[in-house]
Amino acid sequence: MTKENLIKQGAIWAFIAVELIFFTVMGDILSVTSKSFMDFENMLLLLKQSAPIGIIALGMTIIMVNGNIDLSVGATFALSAVVLLDSFSWPFMAAIGDWAIPLAWFFALATGLILGAINGLIVWKTGVDAFIVTLGSMLGYRGLVFMYNGEQPTSHLNWTLVDFAELQFLGLHTATWFLLLTALGLWLLMTRTVHGRNAYAIGNNREAAVNAGIRVGPHFLINFMLIGFLAALSAVVFYSESGSVNPNDGTLYELWAITAVVLGGTKLTGGYGSIVSTLGGVIAIQLLRKGLGHIGADTETVNLVIGLILITVLFLDRQLNRQGKEELKT
Repeated sequence: MTKENLIKQGAIWAFIAVELIFFTVMGDILSVTSKSFMDFENMLLLLKQSAPIGIIALGMTIIMVNGNIDLSVGATFALSAVVLLDSFSWPFMAAIGDWAIPLAWFFALATGLILGAINGLIVWKTGVDAFIVTLGSMLGYRGLVFMYNGEQPTSHLNWTLVDFAELQFLGLHTATWFLLLTALGLWLLMTRTVHGRNAYAIGNNREAAVNAGIRVGPHFLINFMLIGFLAALSAVVFYSESGSVNPNDGTLYELWAITAVVLGGTKLTGGYGSIVSTLGGVIAIQLLRKGLGHIGADTETVNLVIGLILITVLFLDRQLNRQGKEELKT
């Protein structure tokens, strides 16, 4: 691993440490509650709340390492959630009681896979840039959400499912375990498999990857199916507990996911990215949102601060890349 990569991977965790210290100190001065920011239960809840965006962001890392992007994940999240909850009301599902739970999960996850496959096939077969393809599918999939149930929320509260979602094992909530296991699985995929090595090769130089015999089109298809599946998994994790989805749920999730990935050091142009660092980016964003709220900041201030930090990170990344290119010339 190069010095530059070590700096990138360590920077996000150093930033998290600074956040913890800052909000702990400022919380004692400005907090609107008497509860300490670094309260153990508070940190466990923060990890749980990181799961929905985090699971999507981990998948977005692989897409961006490829040099692509997926703007449809928020709409995929919402449509998968609608299928998950509405399926419980289907006659044959209602007749089998709690055995309907794994089937409902299957229908939701299959929805994500299919929507991801549509994106991947279009990118593969048409050669149109993934940004344009997924911008169109974002609007199309969101339209399907509204067509499914109008502007009304889709609701179904299964108490067995709620009990599972609220379960804690070794002190961690179910949602947190899904986030950590997803991170582990994708880390293994990207660091220990041919598919992972190919992802970096394609992102670095797509033409060279083709010349090396890598089947870029099928590779894209697999990755778009993967992120579609993860968007659906995120919906399964979140709505198993909440039990009600509104048509606009998941709006801007794609932007939050991309922000977390970029904060973690993944290049927008592809070829470099880290699952572990993206996990750090997700936690950093959640710490900012929770920490600023802890000291009384409103939502607009939170978004402004995160936006400024993102611009700063992109500027610093550009400067590092420029410096690296200059060193190669000498």
